[in-house]
Amino acid sequence: MTALQAPTAAVVAVHWWQLAGNSTDPADLAVLAPGELERLNHIQHPTKAAEFAGSRAGVRRILAGLLGTAPEAIALGRLPCPGCGSRDHGPPAVLQPPSPFRISLSHSSGRCLLAVAQTPVGVDVEAERTLRTEELARVALTPAEHRNVLGAPAGAARSRAFLRCWTRKEAALKAVGTGIATDLSGIETHPDRRGPVAVTVGAPSTPTTWSVHDVTVPGPWVATVATPFGVPTRVTVSPHPEVR
Repeated sequence: MTALQAPTAAVVAVHWWQLAGNSTDPADLAVLAPGELERLNHIQHPTKAAEFAGSRAGVRRILAGLLGTAPEAIALGRLPCPGCGSRDHGPPAVLQPPSPFRISLSHSSGRCLLAVAQTPVGVDVEAERTLRTEELARVALTPAEHRNVLGAPAGAARSRAFLRCWTRKEAALKAVGTGIATDLSGIETHPDRRGPVAVTVGAPSTPTTWSVHDVTVPGPWVATVATPFGVPTRVTVSPHPEVR
């Protein structure tokens, strides 16, 4: 396992990789925890099963390179939800070995992103695709976002504009640690501005404002990272060579 450069307090490291095919790799299964294997057995769709296994195995391989251990020695879990205290849906965490890092994972159409930082962090990626933007805009966007998205040319440009809003919202909510448990139409993401932008959303004991950074990854994907507002941060993005 090749050691990776660990992110410093001022750096968020985003690693990406692409899964190929729709069958699970035995090498991925070998590093999953019993609970993940049990969850995998309940996923009926082959492509979704492969994506679940490949994303979790990839996270372990990357963290193993950062922490100097074997992938199967990485124990993943969750921190308590800042809203209700439950560990069923709090932010993901490295439970073992001891780690200074906070993590966030997202995957879409086989593209996986892992953000690693020494502060709370959220990452989201979405594959570009045709969307019913008019319908989605009514329930997920603020009035300003609605005008911005529907002002884009119909088709790919409009869908991409919507996904920029969506990934900014979801990255911020992942950084909070609650997930989508609020009215998305109340979260303003300023789509007319290039990132980083300030997005306000929070829960007890968490920052209420987040710096949301647009992330560029190769291919037809839209991605975003969120970090605490006011903390100087540099986002690095790199493909991970050891993750298949």
